[in-house]
Amino acid sequence: MKNLIQAVLAAITIVFSVNMITANEMKSKINSEEVLASSELQSVFDNYFAVKDALIKSDAKTTSAKAATLLTAITAVKMDKLKSNEHTVWMKVVKKLTADAKAISSNTDIKKQRESFKSLSKNTYDLIKVSNPEQPVYKQYCPMADADWLSKEKAVKNPYYGSSMLTCGNVVETIK
Repeated sequence: MKNLIQAVLAAITIVFSVNMITANEMKSKINSEEVLASSELQSVFDNYFAVKDALIKSDAKTTSAKAATLLTAITAVKMDKLKSNEHTVWMKVVKKLTADAKAISSNTDIKKQRESFKSLSKNTYDLIKVSNPEQPVYKQYCPMADADWLSKEKAVKNPYYGSSMLTCGNVVETIK
């Protein structure tokens, strides 16, 4: 009888252990899928910030090159890997993002690049808003340019005027 009770307890312990291992494996798989899904758009966001930084320096040649890299990142997005809310917004903005990135990359006139950047920023904002970025992103606004842009830093560095009005603008929203 004592051996039977020990055997039953051992069986229960084994079943419990297997269930815990399986649950942990499932949790790990779900977490890694979430990381993959969130990183699907990360390259687009990173390259958007690189374009913005080149515009801050008023460097048309670098801006053009960074926009070409952004265009590559946009075309590399695998839509089937996006979360449903991201996919919905992606379908609305992908053509505009592509057109804006092409316009910036094919142009070396900083004024025209900045004009296209306005639309690029609006559409990137729509996308980043639903993607729940890991770190805060700041939507900033310049009344002189009547335009928004996104930044990873809270400090204002204006891509529409560069060094001539570097700090013109303010944070209007924090996206978390």
